[in-house]
Amino acid sequence: MTKYYSTLTGLLLVSIATIASAQTVRPDQLAFRALYKELVETNTTLSAGSCTDAAAKLGARMKAAGFSDAQLTFFSTPEYPKSGGLVAILPGSDPKARPILLLAHIDVVEANRADWTRDPFTLIEENGYFYARGSSDDKAQAAIWADALINFKTSGYKPRRTIKMALTCGEEGGPFNGAQWLGKNRRELIDAEFALNEGGGGTLDANGKPQFLAMNVGEKIYQDYDVVVTNNGGHSSRPIKPNAIYQISAGLQRVGDYEFPVHLNDTTKAMLNQLSAQMPEKTAAAYKALAANPGDVAAAALVSQDPTMNGTIRTTCVATMLEAGHAKNALAQRAHANINCRIAPGETILQVQTILTKVIADAAVTVSIAIPEATVSGTVPMTSAILDPAIALGKKMFPGVPMLTAMSTGATDGRFLGSVGIPTYGIPGIFYDADYGHIHGLNEQIRVKSLYEGRDYMVELVKLYADKK
Repeated sequence: MTKYYSTLTGLLLVSIATIASAQTVRPDQLAFRALYKELVETNTTLSAGSCTDAAAKLGARMKAAGFSDAQLTFFSTPEYPKSGGLVAILPGSDPKARPILLLAHIDVVEANRADWTRDPFTLIEENGYFYARGSSDDKAQAAIWADALINFKTSGYKPRRTIKMALTCGEEGGPFNGAQWLGKNRRELIDAEFALNEGGGGTLDANGKPQFLAMNVGEKIYQDYDVVVTNNGGHSSRPIKPNAIYQISAGLQRVGDYEFPVHLNDTTKAMLNQLSAQMPEKTAAAYKALAANPGDVAAAALVSQDPTMNGTIRTTCVATMLEAGHAKNALAQRAHANINCRIAPGETILQVQTILTKVIADAAVTVSIAIPEATVSGTVPMTSAILDPAIALGKKMFPGVPMLTAMSTGATDGRFLGSVGIPTYGIPGIFYDADYGHIHGLNEQIRVKSLYEGRDYMVELVKLYADKK
């Protein structure tokens, strides 16, 4: 009997809590949550998922909202049938105004259920967070874009500019990338004056208080280099010189000790000056000094103590994989390492290859480019037409929170659009905890409040851009 009453009381408390929670969620947010849930719970990993299925589900929702077949383009290739995507078009009222493009990838990194606290492909709301693989990267963005176009269509909203949306697969790796394919094969389908993408956002302190918003204006170049040394090897009882393992180890150590020179651009100079306002006096002075003079060695040393800023102000290269030898009782005949570089805009892949070869300083060690067709993004301009609306809306929706311009030290699909003449900006709006919600890691999460507030910001910003003359 006691157990019965205890259970009944627990159920009543859960019901009351559910009702109270529901009362704080707007009807449009509930509709968004349903779309977001469906997308998150559609497995889109490379190993076992299907982006094509996810695109079809979102396309069905859009068709039900009134989009015609001509306004929805599903794409895939026979070689990669599960890596498909969707392009949707909401026509604008001014045929002379160039479109804007909303970009997001719908594939996610792998997630092993045995390692996770919760099922990674079930959206779980708990303690003020949504948990699931892709709850943040990048299905939050994709769901916001799809939901926005659905609401625009059903509400009868007529933007001045045509609004396009491209949901693609392959950003997280694999042999096929939808954004790259569209740029090469269906450039006219995604033609736009500029694109809005992932990469921006905001940062929260340990107490959940917003620190700043950031819009990404440009990103570094991703490139891997194969570092290889070979020799005849031999019996391990007769050590000889040179030894392939020692040779490659010595070369890698020299790469680890080398520091590329500071290389700033308009975005990173602005970022240093903006961040200086948030720093203690000594650090702020170094940020300002480096922005004014990239050759200031002392300022660069202080700024570089922050790993993120170190990656922002210069090219970085780091060994990420190493393999050598063929038997425990034999001298290695071959040693191979992968060096991953994030190259500052304005420097080239060939230049970095030359520098690595010089730094390794061993003619027996070869350095070759691992990705021959690496895409180099075009210049992303810091224009007031893009920045001013974002800053003004940020002041309105998040009073007192500064807006920064930043350069991504990672790599997004924006590089594929930039290379075909569509400058791409990482849009702000969603605030993240200091750990970025374990993106790519275990128990990926995003604050429910941050997601809903970020959605409101992004949708309003899209309308500002779409209606601006």
